[in-house]
Amino acid sequence: MLIHLYNSLEKKVAPFAPLQGNTVRMYSCGPTVYNYAHIGNMRAFLFADLLQRALRVVGGYDVDWVMNITNIDDKTIRDSAVGSQAWLPDMGSQSGDLMDNLMKLTNFYEKSFLDDISILGIDKNHFLAMPKATDFVWGMQELIKIIVDKGIAYISEGSVYFNVTEWRKQDFYGKLFKIDFDNFKPGTRIDSDQYEREQASDFALWKTKKENEPYWEFELNGQKCDGRPGWHIECSVMEKELLGLPFDIHTGGVDLKFPHHEDEIAQSKAGYGIEPTAFWCHNEFLEVEGEKMSKSLGNFFTVRDLLAKGIDPLDIRYLMFSSHYSSVLNFTFDGLAATHKARQRVQDYIYDLFGADIGNWESGIGTGKKVLDLKDKVFSELANDLHTPMALGAIFSFINNNPVKELNLGEKAGLLYFFKELNGVFAVWEIAERKAVALQIPQNVIELADKRLQARRDKNFAMSDTLRDEIKSFGFIIKDAKDSYSLEKM
Repeated sequence: MLIHLYNSLEKKVAPFAPLQGNTVRMYSCGPTVYNYAHIGNMRAFLFADLLQRALRVVGGYDVDWVMNITNIDDKTIRDSAVGSQAWLPDMGSQSGDLMDNLMKLTNFYEKSFLDDISILGIDKNHFLAMPKATDFVWGMQELIKIIVDKGIAYISEGSVYFNVTEWRKQDFYGKLFKIDFDNFKPGTRIDSDQYEREQASDFALWKTKKENEPYWEFELNGQKCDGRPGWHIECSVMEKELLGLPFDIHTGGVDLKFPHHEDEIAQSKAGYGIEPTAFWCHNEFLEVEGEKMSKSLGNFFTVRDLLAKGIDPLDIRYLMFSSHYSSVLNFTFDGLAATHKARQRVQDYIYDLFGADIGNWESGIGTGKKVLDLKDKVFSELANDLHTPMALGAIFSFINNNPVKELNLGEKAGLLYFFKELNGVFAVWEIAERKAVALQIPQNVIELADKRLQARRDKNFAMSDTLRDEIKSFGFIIKDAKDSYSLEKM
């Protein structure tokens, strides 16, 4: 099925097709591993997962998916510094080796990130690669040399800056995000990896080493420039090395449009002579209880925080897909409770489909018009810029109007096959028979049943009837055997 996606570069929904063959090459901006990922971060990663799954299942494509791990930037350096209060005992002891400290901290949080995304249903086997920035510093240095040699970057006090003024003479700067250049001062430099949107300035490709910071040796045009890369340069290099340019789709949160993605476009075009990607797909922000998430408001949650509250990770995943990715998502605990009920309703319907002898349903044979119409409706909504709310709405409409008991065996088999396909996109249900749950019988009910058994033995039938009614008041039915009994939930 032909998929349409909103392209932030063209600012419109457009039909998508891979640039080469049947394989979609997709790059997602990954985590900066200096702390546990919060649920706002997770929306971007779950959106990317939803997209690549829809490309596979609905579009019928193969997908080469790369997500980078940022393990060298201002934050990772700050928190790995000797004596930093951000250091945890589980990371081991710090040493005088600054690079070793950086790796200890970032490896710890990289592992926690991989654990978190696995819990939320992101299959690590779907990734072609999850490269670390520190493994590609050599490529960053090569790209920087090219940009400097072309006169689009310059060296200042050991750092290297991309010359925005010079670049604007050759190409447009502001393709993803409208930049106000009225107050732009040529030559103004900014060293911070992340900065405000109005700060359009020459940005750092490479930062000279500072005291008590890890660094890489770098000689550029005869000058000693030992230091470390800026934040933006890593993506340009990893994309080229792992996917080739141009690749098909780049994903990330809307907060990355500027400066990160805008700078990425500029440095890739300036150095490699080609823009990185055909499609830019951005997801909107996540709010918590209607407000921006912040620790000061007490509404800042990591995945681990939510799991500690007893929340099912599949409900978190489902909630992220209950709103369209391009809309701001209001994350609330009432919403999570409603999400659980909605997800469980579909799950119970799937369990009920297994209640009949439906044969080899996994063959996909015997669907019927009802099932084919449902699949066409749901997949069409997903193909229409991943409209998950409309797709889920079609599912509930079908369930409401088609009780399992009114379906024939062919329809039941076809529906199970469809739900298996759909779960390849959503990954929030179990496509299996309902597991038997051991009946939990309160001790007082067991004691009443024992008394009733004794009353029967004594032929005290009035007492037996009274005890049976009392047991029933607790929600259980007692069934008699020759000299025993069994209890069932009403």
